[in-house]
Amino acid sequence: MSTTQSETLRGLLEPLVSAEQLDLEEIEVTRAGRRRVLRIVVDSEEGVELDACAELSRAISQKLDETDAMGEGEYVLEVSSPGADRPLTEHRHYVRATGRLARFRLREGGELVARILGVDDEGIDLEVPGVKGRKATSRRIALDEIAGARVEIEFSRKDKKEEEA
Repeated sequence: MSTTQSETLRGLLEPLVSAEQLDLEEIEVTRAGRRRVLRIVVDSEEGVELDACAELSRAISQKLDETDAMGEGEYVLEVSSPGADRPLTEHRHYVRATGRLARFRLREGGELVARILGVDDEGIDLEVPGVKGRKATSRRIALDEIAGARVEIEFSRKDKKEEEA
């Protein structure tokens, strides 16, 4: 997708997404045979319900039909929330991942797997799990030390709702 088309789409769609109290995370146009696929990824502090994606999809579709932002030709519109393996790139992503286990790739080299305990403007407070029966340790890393990060999927961990019950 050209930068101009991306900017045009972002300018057109950002107000629709914001009106639903959602963040526009990503816009991507790809080819699928003769058709194009327009993928819109949205998120919020509370996550995104399927009904909200469907409602937003209808609003975006109507707006795109009113304009020539997608040009001539067929396209498929997909509106979704980010997947579990989405990279953590923005400050708000780390905030939303508080309490979750994440894998950090560090600029100095190496990786670190730790639970995000807290996030502020300068860095992240982590709990590094103990190895072979050792206790977990606390660690703080600055945001600029992180080369990349992703949430690790945990199959056996109880979520907050189960812990509160």
